[in-house]
Amino acid sequence: MADRLITAIGAEGLVRVIGADTTDIVRKAVELHGMSPLATAALGRALTGGVLLSKHLKNDTDSLTLKFKGDGPLRSVIAVAKADATVRGYVDEPFEDLPIRDDGKIDVGAGIGKGQLTVIKDLGLKEPYIGTCELISGEIAEDLTYYLAVSEQIPSVVALGVRLAPDPEGIKPFIVQCAGGYILQLMPGAPDSLIDDLERQIRCLPSVTSLMDAGESIENIVEDILIGNGFELKETRPCSYKCTCSREKMEETLISIGRKDLQEIIDDKNGAELCCQYCNGRYFFTTEEMIELLDNADKK
Repeated sequence: MADRLITAIGAEGLVRVIGADTTDIVRKAVELHGMSPLATAALGRALTGGVLLSKHLKNDTDSLTLKFKGDGPLRSVIAVAKADATVRGYVDEPFEDLPIRDDGKIDVGAGIGKGQLTVIKDLGLKEPYIGTCELISGEIAEDLTYYLAVSEQIPSVVALGVRLAPDPEGIKPFIVQCAGGYILQLMPGAPDSLIDDLERQIRCLPSVTSLMDAGESIENIVEDILIGNGFELKETRPCSYKCTCSREKMEETLISIGRKDLQEIIDDKNGAELCCQYCNGRYFFTTEEMIELLDNADKK
């Protein structure tokens, strides 16, 4: 099935679960960035988290940026989601890798290391909302859970996963078997008994990617979480990896470096090539085109 973002409620509206199957999104990210297993797991989790949190955005032009910046070899992991459930992202050091942990899992926590999570919400206001918190593990899901509790006072449980496997054709270093996650959020008035029940249920469930790999859909997984508390699927919508770069935006980037620096590039007479961090798209500008850009900027 295609990637999708779903929303369900249970316990007569006292609990909400947002779930997403992001398998194709993570596969697209690997195709664009050619990442190591470590970078794939880290960015895949961040992209999935971005898609899930995009559900909180109200207007079509709203966007959300997640930046996990640490002292690990990956340095920074960035995901940008929009209200239409599209997402894009990149890793500062996409080819860095680390040994597998003793439990057989990819060591995303060590890959990101100690540092800070910054959440930027551009809601079309004069200034964007910026929230920060310390990374408590670098494992992405735990850090988002902590951020939601501390910075936004939303009691939540965040689960994210990316499962890699050997390429059966032996062509690629690995393939993305599946990816997805969910956010469980309690609404005001939820009794302690409901909280205890949901915590027990989540502890009994295998990981998201274990369930997906066994053939469970994201709808099945969310229904399993809410078992005994009612399950009502409220919305299903597609989600996808989508870059928003364009030649026009790259022109704005060139102008933004300032007249002096742009003139120096023009004087070199070699043109300029700009590369998009999110999709590796390349845009070449001739010296003549940059002169025209500078002239037009002067006329404004």
